[in-house]
Amino acid sequence: MNTKKNLLSLFAVGVIGVCLTVGFAQRARAAEYSQAEYGPLLAVLSKSKLTLADGITQAAAKAPETAISAKFELDDHKQLSLSVYTAEKGLDTDAEHNVLKELAGSPEGERWSPEVEVFEDAKHLKRSAAQLTLMALSPHALLDIMAKAGKEQQGTVFSITPVVEHRQPQFVVLVAAQGKVVALRYNLMTGESMKKG
Repeated sequence: MNTKKNLLSLFAVGVIGVCLTVGFAQRARAAEYSQAEYGPLLAVLSKSKLTLADGITQAAAKAPETAISAKFELDDHKQLSLSVYTAEKGLDTDAEHNVLKELAGSPEGERWSPEVEVFEDAKHLKRSAAQLTLMALSPHALLDIMAKAGKEQQGTVFSITPVVEHRQPQFVVLVAAQGKVVALRYNLMTGESMKKG
């Protein structure tokens, strides 16, 4: 009988430990989108005369070129920049035979005139190749997922990226809402909403 009680106690402690670990992991994930990291960007985001959707649409205007991620960020000079990663040959061509690049420039004017960088360094090639692969697998375009995010959360969508987190392929959409960052996640294959982070 005591052995049974001890086992139940151990089980209860284990369950509590798992719950605490999950809770801390959720907090850590939320901290990943901290005010310290995104505060300076959020302070100037309203200067943009373009939306993220405008940048994606313009970057992918010449088919088969396809946007594979997009974000507002501060450039090397701490100025607001709209950045869109694209696969020039579209989603039907793998990363090895594609041209992976970034279109980036100020969104503060009436027109977005981005500079184009074709990726050659390992860091950007790895990141964009992974994004291309995920987008090629997904039946959903970035603009489709952004439209869902706009219905789910008021604010300004300022980043969308296909990623794999905890072995789950998903879109992470960051929304600026009342001076804070809200992270929304959508299943890469179904497009269904996942937990907010």
